[in-house]
Amino acid sequence: MARDYYGILGVDRDASDAEIKKAYRKLARKYHPDVNPSEEAAEKFREASLAQEVLTDPQKRQIVDAGGDPEEQGFGQPGGGFGGFGGSGGLGDIFNAFFGGAAGGGQRVPRVRQGNDALLRMSLSLEEIFEGISKDVTVDTAVECDVCEGSGSASKGPAEVCPTCSGSGQVMEVQSSILGRVQVARPCSRCSGTGEVIPDPCENCGGDGRVRARRDIKVNVPAGISDGMRLRMPGEGEVGPGGGPPGDLYIEIKTEEHPVFLRDGDDLHVDVRVPAVEAALGTSVDVPALDGSTATVVIEPGTQPAARVVLRGHGMPHLRREGRGSIVAHVDVTIPTELSHKQRDLLEQLREATRERAEVAGKADSHSGLFSRLRGRFGR
Repeated sequence: MARDYYGILGVDRDASDAEIKKAYRKLARKYHPDVNPSEEAAEKFREASLAQEVLTDPQKRQIVDAGGDPEEQGFGQPGGGFGGFGGSGGLGDIFNAFFGGAAGGGQRVPRVRQGNDALLRMSLSLEEIFEGISKDVTVDTAVECDVCEGSGSASKGPAEVCPTCSGSGQVMEVQSSILGRVQVARPCSRCSGTGEVIPDPCENCGGDGRVRARRDIKVNVPAGISDGMRLRMPGEGEVGPGGGPPGDLYIEIKTEEHPVFLRDGDDLHVDVRVPAVEAALGTSVDVPALDGSTATVVIEPGTQPAARVVLRGHGMPHLRREGRGSIVAHVDVTIPTELSHKQRDLLEQLREATRERAEVAGKADSHSGLFSRLRGRFGR
């Protein structure tokens, strides 16, 4: 039994292309998977998309109006022939080439097609990503022609069968080859392979049903999004040829370099320079966090070079869930290169008091040295 494509969209049998597209967009907003994730909604969205495609194709719609179903009849599919050797690339192409068939033809291109997806890169500061932000972006894209409402026709009338290719979207050409003179199929130049022409093309869009324009789109960037991630905005891409449904817009996030922090996942790494004396005696350093507060890094007495101090809950917010990462402070113990006489005397007294001297560290030494760092790096 043939499907009721008109009933799926809820339109009359004499509905115009514009009315069909309007009905489809209404259902798409209700049942699109990004809006309604249920399996039932996904099936209704597929049915609506198929009904819109069929009813905006004059030849398919003609079959529907005659009581048939073009999808069940395989409308527009490449024909077989010669014992099942039809289709492109098989023996059917060779037989067709020599005996007058449509060699290498392929399918007719629908005049009304879905638009392309678009990609836009957005550069944001680490502070903006920390907070989350709504930002207006300007995109140069294809939009529906407001003069002909996407029909491509000045009178908003239906397309007609191309008289050059008789609706097949292809024309036959004879060309010479090493096998002799053969007939090959080429896309019809008059209808661009669609099999349809607009008798009175709209002057604003040239019959394409769409025009180039700039428009502003508000993008909601969630807090904690990572560099390189893409936000998908359904239906915000280019409108398709013939006023077809639009594609999607993808926003790719690029994080600007920060003067203090280096992000790794949801953790923020920062270098803290500590003079050797303060590393020995202990001190503290205030680090300005991204939320406007101050995170205090405590340098315990005897802190060694390359030590790390982790401040949990002060890093980047987790994307779409509670909690935050950490600030990881990397301690860089600095050694003075120029000393006054007084400083040198004091250090000489300290050396005598401690009686510590430089020595070669062996593998058996328990303190953190070269071997322990290498073992940590290579998991030994």
